[in-house]
Amino acid sequence: MNIGIIGTGSMGTILIDSLVEAKAVTPSQLFIHNRTSEKAKALEKKYSSLHICESPNEVVRQSDLIFICVKPLQFHALLENIHQDCYRNQLLVSITSPISVKQLEKMVNCKVARAIPSILNRAHAGPSLLSFGSRCSKEDKEVLTSLLKNISTPLVIEENITRVASDIVSCGPAFFSYLLQRFVDAAVRQTDISEEDATTLATNMIIGMGKLLEKEIFTLPTLQQKVCVPGGITGEGIKVLEEEVGQMFDHLFQQTHAKYKEDKELIEQQFSSKTYKE
Repeated sequence: MNIGIIGTGSMGTILIDSLVEAKAVTPSQLFIHNRTSEKAKALEKKYSSLHICESPNEVVRQSDLIFICVKPLQFHALLENIHQDCYRNQLLVSITSPISVKQLEKMVNCKVARAIPSILNRAHAGPSLLSFGSRCSKEDKEVLTSLLKNISTPLVIEENITRVASDIVSCGPAFFSYLLQRFVDAAVRQTDISEEDATTLATNMIIGMGKLLEKEIFTLPTLQQKVCVPGGITGEGIKVLEEEVGQMFDHLFQQTHAKYKEDKELIEQQFSSKTYKE
């Protein structure tokens, strides 16, 4: 099976590196295109047998399964460009949340799906979020799910939770790395610990915490209970968090959903103008 990647920015490159490293695909199975050739050529230096295509149309003509990894507002123009090269048995996969599989189906006559990855997939960990169009067969679903199982834990989701699921899976690593950095910065400001030591300790702490949860030794609530003994130091810290975190995460989800709504409205304007004609 030949796999196409249109857009080799951050997530496109993560998909390529992760799939090749996991031996889910060989570089010779990959057909890639990027608007600026430098990023594609950098991947060619790493994987000499992959194929750099001159246009997205060439990627489509050469591939059985195609990941579209461009920005949301670039999708419509791209689909208008490539739809005549799509054929019915192909599977076209979007990795962006604001565009639904129904919108994709209006533009192309092939099978479509959405697979929202996470930066965690680069370590062959974390979820990927799947949604399938009406033309996808059981076999199509198994092909995409099996491919992504090599680098993630695929989870099929409904359209109405797409944004919040993406916030948790795709944005979550950035949100919590920001909080962890602020945790480290405060430790350095308030004590004599060095930034290097604080960073090492915090990094190893979060890795260890992840392993406890992964092995189901503790859940999030029981982990807090085990560490936070009555009258102890941890409890004093929890009091501060309870007082100061407040509705911070409520506001976070409100903000991401507001941006999501804005993007969807702009995309809807694009997609409502034209549909694919056989």
